Amino acid sequence: MISQVPTARQIIPAEPPEGEDTASASSLYEYEPGEEAILAELLPRSVATQIFAALLENAASEQGARMSAMDNATRNAGDMIDKLTTEYNRSRQAAITKELIEIISGAEAL
Repeated sequence: MISQVPTARQIIPAEPPEGEDTASASSLYEYEPGEEAILAELLPRSVATQIFAALLENAASEQGARMSAMDNATRNAGDMIDKLTTEYNRSRQAAITKELIEIISGAEAL
């Protein structure tokens, strides 16, 4: 929420995990329907899942930015209320003081 850093991710072609040799990893397992059939099924799901995750992160980032903006607006409104209240109280006190001076001046004139 404090900072947002845009990042780019490569979706296609899928990269193997780091430190793993693809030639030796594929020879360790035998696949029943075949590697191509499994890849044809899993690749679209993987892409869709990664895109959905990116959309969720985007939505969460937007909500965080909105929350931060509303928090700043609330603080600014509170500061403005405090300043206006002080200004109102000073002008009210000035009017009361002026009336008291007029009353005292009128009483001295009698």
